[in-house]
Order: sequence, then structure tokens, then C-alpha cells
Amino acid sequence: MSPIENNAETGTTMTDLRTHATEIHEQFADQLDVTVEEVEERLDTLVNEYKVPVSEARRSVTNTYLDEAGIDRDELGGGGGNEQVQVADVDAPEEWVDITAKVIELWDPRSDAVAQVGLLGDETGTIKFTKWSKSDLPGLDEGGVYHLRNVVTDEYQGRFSVKLNRTTVIEERDEDLEVGDDDVTVEGALVDIQSGSGLIKRCPEEDCTRVLQNGRCNEHGEVDGEFDLRIKGVLDDGEDVHEVLFDREGTEDLTGITLEEAKDMAMDALDTSVVADEMRAGVLGRYYRVSGPTYGRYVLVDEMEELPEPADPEAVLIKARSI
Repeated sequence: MSPIENNAETGTTMTDLRTHATEIHEQFADQLDVTVEEVEERLDTLVNEYKVPVSEARRSVTNTYLDEAGIDRDELGGGGGNEQVQVADVDAPEEWVDITAKVIELWDPRSDAVAQVGLLGDETGTIKFTKWSKSDLPGLDEGGVYHLRNVVTDEYQGRFSVKLNRTTVIEERDEDLEVGDDDVTVEGALVDIQSGSGLIKRCPEEDCTRVLQNGRCNEHGEVDGEFDLRIKGVLDDGEDVHEVLFDREGTEDLTGITLEEAKDMAMDALDTSVVADEMRAGVLGRYYRVSGPTYGRYVLVDEMEELPEPADPEAVLIKARSI
């Protein structure tokens, strides 16, 4: 890319980044041994690799240097920092936040691109984290409490997570942290299966699992998607309604339709919508008890039990709403 070439995705030129890097460098020239080129490289990583808006990238890099220099943010006239959030506050993807949490569990990574993957928790609940191999960050220990700055939120099937990247700063805390349980149990008649249910396609890119819309991923454009199953449903207990989300395994258990069977059905009909129609016919009006964590407005189903139909007038009305 030439010095004035424009990045089509971010709308930011290398000249723009150089200007921002120069201004940031001037802020810290007396406190840190850092070059304009090093500042520009940090900005370039965020803007062109992680597709972060340049204003957010500038704030993130400034925050990093503030901490390295031991300078209070107010001393630079409102440099501003990421929002410090708790686990339960994470309710949208692609946001840059700071979080303090305990490492509850570490899992074996399924890809060489992932250095560590596991579960973080605080008093409000738990959340998955991923640390990329290319981030070159120190390892997290199970049971350790860490303050994590510059992490990016993500979402998959309604479950939010955080990603640690090369701009993330890890600070171990010499303290314990009580971890809350955010699982709930709800029951009622399944009165609706929402759009976006049935046989869907997801982006196949390594670090992306977004559901495709008309063959397009919001981040990667037109791609050859990978098939998956899910159900976004509504349980009605007579007083409240609860939105529930079944992943592939839960959808197969609920409907008895496997992913391969769903693909065959769609191919025979040349229409993927027949899968959701078949699922609706088999499960609407039945009663279920489900348990799992809550993310946003959904209960993510980890456990499910079909219940006998209650013998009362209200149950008849609830079932009628599912027809």
C-alpha cells in the first residue's frame, strides 16, 4: 500500500495513521522511549487487522501508553479509556472493554491459531475467552484473577465472549474473586419459533461464526457458508414469555432432525425454509423445562426436559397461542 493509499474497509489512509501516530508520540515523548513508527504500527494493527475505527484505535493506543507511563488519564485532558465492565454487562459484539475476572477453567485449543481458550468469571456470571497465538501475550493460569485491558467482545449463537489480542494488557491481581452463577431454569409451552431458526449458514472464516444474510457475512462479505442448526424459540408459562436459544445439539435433541437430515430436506425442496416449517410442526404447543445461562434476552439451552401438558384452562389458552 502506498503512503496515501486508502483502505477500502476502514476509509483510513496510511497518511491519516501517521498523523495520529505523530500526535500520540508527542504526548508521550518525555515519558516513554517510543518512536512514531512503533505508535503507527500499533494503530495499523488495530485499524487494518482488527478493523477497529481509527478513533477507537487511537483511544486504545493512548490508554496503553498512559498505563506504561504511569500517567493519570485526566493529566492528558480527557484521553478517555475503555469502559470497565462486568461479565453480565457484555451484551454486544465488537466493543473494546476492560474487564477484571477470574480464570475458572482452561480448555484444549482446537486450532494452532488459539493459544488459550477457557472460561472467565466475576460476581455477575461467566464468559468464554480466547487468546490468539499471534498476540504473543503471557499465559493465564487457572484460578488466577486478572485485569484485562483492551479486549474485544464477540458473539456466537447468542453467547457473548471476549478476545485477547496483541494490544491487550494483562495485569495479575493478588486477590480472590467470587464468581456468580448466571444459570436460570424456565418452563412453559413452546409458542413460537422465530425467524432465523432451522437450517442456517455461518461464515467459515477461522475467527468468525456469524450467521450469513443472503450469502454475506457482515465482516467478510460473500463467502461459502457452513451449514448449522439452531432454534430461537419462545416459551410461555402463562404469566411471562422467555426467549430461548438452542444450538445444533439442542436443536437435534428437541426436534429429532439431524443436520444431515435437514440438509437433505432442503436439497430435495430446493428451499431451506422447509426445515424450520418441519420443526415448527413437530414441537409447537409442547411443554418444556430448559436450563442454561442468560445472554442478552435469551436463555441459552444447556439442558432440556419435555413436560406433560398441564390439565388446566390456562394451559389450553397457552397452547392456542402456539397455533
